[in-house]
Amino acid sequence: MRHGDYAINEVARLTGTTSRTLRHYDDVGLLTPSRVGHNGYRYYDDAALLRLQRILLFRQLGLPLPAIKEILDATGEAPSSYPEPQAGALRTHLTALRGEQERLARQIAAVEDTLKTLEGGGELMAENMFDGFDHTEYKDEVTERWGADAYKASDAWWRSMGEAERADWQERTGQLGADWAAAAEAGTEPGSDRAQDLAARHVAWLSGIPGTPGAGGEPDTGYILGLADMYVADPRFAANYGGEAGAKFVRAALTEWAARRS
Repeated sequence: MRHGDYAINEVARLTGTTSRTLRHYDDVGLLTPSRVGHNGYRYYDDAALLRLQRILLFRQLGLPLPAIKEILDATGEAPSSYPEPQAGALRTHLTALRGEQERLARQIAAVEDTLKTLEGGGELMAENMFDGFDHTEYKDEVTERWGADAYKASDAWWRSMGEAERADWQERTGQLGADWAAAAEAGTEPGSDRAQDLAARHVAWLSGIPGTPGAGGEPDTGYILGLADMYVADPRFAANYGGEAGAKFVRAALTEWAARRS
């Protein structure tokens, strides 16, 4: 295994990114080069590469750069330090990536089925065409727990959105998940002000989805706690909060939030 400095253009080639992107990461304090040559050229050592791997994994999960920086800073990783092997963090990423892999596999199968039907002159089946696409990912869970009307209302709301509205919602959702993950990795107590502020944001986020119990009115604590259990039980949900440990933290904070309302 090679150790030592890697020049910025070599790192860009190895990671499939660009030197401009790496310089931007430096400018925003996300990834500092291990050293800068007398000619201004940036070099990256093993510690920097390890941090860059985590950054790129978070980017693949759709997290914005400020959220990534918050998560990494919360774990105490200085941009230029050599942390101990981040096995736990990498397992968290692996869980999320496997969830994404499963979703993509379902999408591929759906598209292949559509192509096969089109090429064979068969009849398209709408219920088979969209498996694995985000807006129906949790259809079965929603229908089973809260009824078909709840799913129909939330699905109609999602379909009524314009592209910009959907992007804004997804960014808000991603930021909330990133903030939960950062708090969990920092060892935040579920009953702390930080955790309870996140719990209140989470409840407000859920209440904004039409068709869900308590939407637009008084939050339904039974619904909130039921979801909190799902976050822990289902790896697809847990991946949104940094894995099982993050999901357990979310559940504990929401349970505390509910207890304070009783």
